[in-house]
Amino acid sequence: MDKVLTKPHISFEIFPPSNNVQNTKIYQTVQALGDLRPEFISVTCNNKRLNFKDSTLRIASYIEKELQIPGVVHLTARYFDKGQIDYILAKLKRVGIHNILVLRGDLVPGREPKNDFKYATDLIDYIKQKDNSFKIFGACYPEGHPESPDKVTDIRRLQTKVAAGCDCLITQMFFSNDTFYQFRENCALANIDVPILAGIMPIVNRSQALHVIQNSASYLPKKFIAMLNRYQTDPAALKATGLAYAINQIVDLVTQDVDGVHLYTMNHPDVARHIYQETETLFAI
Repeated sequence: MDKVLTKPHISFEIFPPSNNVQNTKIYQTVQALGDLRPEFISVTCNNKRLNFKDSTLRIASYIEKELQIPGVVHLTARYFDKGQIDYILAKLKRVGIHNILVLRGDLVPGREPKNDFKYATDLIDYIKQKDNSFKIFGACYPEGHPESPDKVTDIRRLQTKVAAGCDCLITQMFFSNDTFYQFRENCALANIDVPILAGIMPIVNRSQALHVIQNSASYLPKKFIAMLNRYQTDPAALKATGLAYAINQIVDLVTQDVDGVHLYTMNHPDVARHIYQETETLFAI
């Protein structure tokens, strides 16, 4: 990233459209988010219909060039080989993108994984060996990675990831700040001293709420469950209380000296704007 991370700061994540019809809308979304001048905007690459060049890279380039905001591209270790990574790195340099979020990547049914990079750490190490000028972001899990046998093992793997060249960590979404604070303390004890950005996902509609209840591995506090149960059939009330919950999380995180907040926008600029307007005085933007 060209500029030094300010503290605290807010950043956003978006995902590419699922088809060409939605392309116009995504740029409207990006422009609306750019108006808030976040620290950076990251663009996922889990799209199954459009390739990396025409989705993630194109959107990130627009963010970087047109909005003059650092763009962060997501790369999944599982589905790229060395030749593809070499091409992508060269392309990123040409368009002026210097920031990469490296993930292992979830298994996609019907899609064969590559064999060059088994874990995110392998890809981080490869990128740093090829070109150390890239700033590498990595994922972390306050409650432990679902596939880790225990939290101690998870922290040790995170140590390895940082040692490989990870410059900054972004957490998976969480709904209990106490969980994040314990994780941050565990990282400090393990001498993991890179910035840790808190990933916050506002729950603003019924489908989101049901997905979280049924599929989330995150700890759900009683007050959060009560909110979802009470308002999941009342769209306006659920959105209002979901926004309030996320805002309260952010206020508490900033008072506890969080390095930054990374907002999973779900491509809803109105949600991001509301949260930004309610918390902007907390951030050094």
